[in-house]
Amino acid sequence: MVSTAPKSAEKLVDTEDTVRLTVAQATVRFLANQYVERDGQRNKFFAGCFGIFGHGNVAGLGQALLEDEVAAAEAGREPGLKYVLSRNEQAMVHSAVAYARQQDRLQAWAVTASIGPGSTNMLTGAALATINRLPVLLLPADTFATRVSSPVLQELELPSSGDVTVNDAFKPLSRFFDRVWRPEQLPAALLGAMRVLTDPVETGTATIAIPQDVQAEAHDWPVSLFAERTWHVARPVPERSVIARAAEIIASARKPLIIAGGGVHYSGAEEVLAALASATGIPVSETQAGKGSLRYDHPQSVGAVGSTGTTAANALASEADVVIGIGTRYSDFTSASRTAFNNPDVRFVNVNVASFDAVKQGGLSVVADAREAIEALTAALQAYSVSDEYRTRTAELAAEWEDTVSAAYAVDDAAPLNQNQVIGLVNTLSEPRDVVVCAAGSMPGDLHKMWRTRDRKGYHVEYGYSCMGYEIAGGIGVRMASPDRDVFVMVGDGSYLMMATELVTAVQEGVKIIPVIVQNHGFASIGGLSESVGSQRFGTAYRYRTGDGRLDGDRLPVDLAANAASLGADVIRVTTAAEFTDAVKVAKAAERTTVIHVETDPLIYAPDSHSWWDVPVSQVSALESTRAAYERYAEWKKVQRPLINPSDS
Repeated sequence: MVSTAPKSAEKLVDTEDTVRLTVAQATVRFLANQYVERDGQRNKFFAGCFGIFGHGNVAGLGQALLEDEVAAAEAGREPGLKYVLSRNEQAMVHSAVAYARQQDRLQAWAVTASIGPGSTNMLTGAALATINRLPVLLLPADTFATRVSSPVLQELELPSSGDVTVNDAFKPLSRFFDRVWRPEQLPAALLGAMRVLTDPVETGTATIAIPQDVQAEAHDWPVSLFAERTWHVARPVPERSVIARAAEIIASARKPLIIAGGGVHYSGAEEVLAALASATGIPVSETQAGKGSLRYDHPQSVGAVGSTGTTAANALASEADVVIGIGTRYSDFTSASRTAFNNPDVRFVNVNVASFDAVKQGGLSVVADAREAIEALTAALQAYSVSDEYRTRTAELAAEWEDTVSAAYAVDDAAPLNQNQVIGLVNTLSEPRDVVVCAAGSMPGDLHKMWRTRDRKGYHVEYGYSCMGYEIAGGIGVRMASPDRDVFVMVGDGSYLMMATELVTAVQEGVKIIPVIVQNHGFASIGGLSESVGSQRFGTAYRYRTGDGRLDGDRLPVDLAANAASLGADVIRVTTAAEFTDAVKVAKAAERTTVIHVETDPLIYAPDSHSWWDVPVSQVSALESTRAAYERYAEWKKVQRPLINPSDS
């Protein structure tokens, strides 16, 4: 009888010039030897690999990561690529992205998932990383390259195209995409991904799809592929003539305003920005990604700008004759849907490492690293300062807003809390270096306008994609990147229910975070938005369906505190300010993830920004509330500008 059992695995034999490894093993070894350097500081680029194994990667990348871990344990060293098990494929991308942001994009994670739903679950995370310009390497498994067993489980069969798989959906969401059909293609794919991941302009999601049979295939690799490789993270310098023109425009300004975006942080330009603002008196406003570019109490800090901005920043934006955008992509929230800048003669100077972002809003494009450009502008503006009157107006507006925030933060120790007070308590009770994390719902806007940032890395709100479910996963990534900081994860009940399961990952890995679950029984943000556009909060509350078929019955008996406890976290229920204060002290002293659960009233809003966000309203309606909302919408549309003064380019 002839045996049909497969032959034993071929022994891997190394020569002087080559090493025989599977494609998966070669991938892990390559990634473990990638480094980045900026300003003479060199560090390992990949902190590890998040993953969930299935039939598409368990025998490939799963085996390779296991082999790496076993070899490290035997040698008494750290694995070349530490593995962390997550509970949701989208969530592990969020953790990786949050880690990269906290590390100013100088360190990242790889992320692997199985074929089919495992990999396509990562699509939301891929979009989030690319939109936010944050590096993450995705390694989705793919169907058989040989097609010997087709159709395999979870294969997309398209009658019109035999080479399309579900992973093609990553193409429009990735800054780099490749599929490794043959082992020989792997080096080019890995090098291409690294080029994008370490480029401050091009960075975002890099995706390398690897069919499950190719992952396990052996190949003779050149030893040089696995040598340590250091990638230089560039600081593009501005052209002297462009800086001269920018300085000329700024020096002509009577009411200039700086908008500091995420590029200030990624460039490490906070100190030089503070020096420029102090020397010239130019007030500094901040985007969501740029919040913390100045301490909240810096004399030139006027806080958040735009739809969720402070009244101080928005008043100055409305009057500004020159707006200096530094590292901002000018999202609609920053420009208040292009209604924020109302001076008819306003001009723009846009500093950005990416020309794509530097041309937005029109004006003069200064394509350069933020720190390099600010230093050059500081030297060119040595003789310039705003007037004493403008400095005084800046200070008065900022002080008025701080009084507004203080009033919103004020508590009655015995009364139930609202969301403003919860934010104020966390802000007051946390240490300056602690980090607040949020992403979706009403809290990002409230945090943007009211949170008093005291440290450059103390504020982490994902608002490029504003992705519900990011918070807990993101908090894990932030804490892993900053193990010496407490991380407060501010999350509403709607977003918590999207992806609470990552609490298990936090408990498993011993990654302590402090989630603050704000229970308001529905979508507070969209409820308010629905009301503002005349839709009467329809479909935004968590309630039973009544006899007439509408979802406006009693509240659902959802117990999020019990849910968090069931996932392994310690939980503290609070209702008053005094209880909340005690809970924060306990959570900060604890070594484990500790959840604070508090109910709030969703109808008590944060202070108004005196600003707008463009959400179209139905032009025809039988509802009086909608007709009234459309009249308000039409008035704001009159202020909106389609393009602002491109003549300085």
